[in-house]
Amino acid sequence: MQCNVGSVDRNLRIFVGAVIIAVGVYMQSWWGLIGLVPIVTAIANFCPAYTIFGLSTCKKETDETEQGQS
Repeated sequence: MQCNVGSVDRNLRIFVGAVIIAVGVYMQSWWGLIGLVPIVTAIANFCPAYTIFGLSTCKKETDETEQGQS
């Protein structure tokens, strides 16, 4: 799996996942388990939906030859 979740996206996913879980616990609902999805994708640095749509929030790695260094 290639990384397609950047650092800002990862932090946001962890925060949103924690909020969803907290609301689920507060409401005493199993729907709070949905909060695990963004947390797992953040930990794995991979989002299957991003792959489907061809998206990536990771910084692209550049090769030294592409930068024109001699």
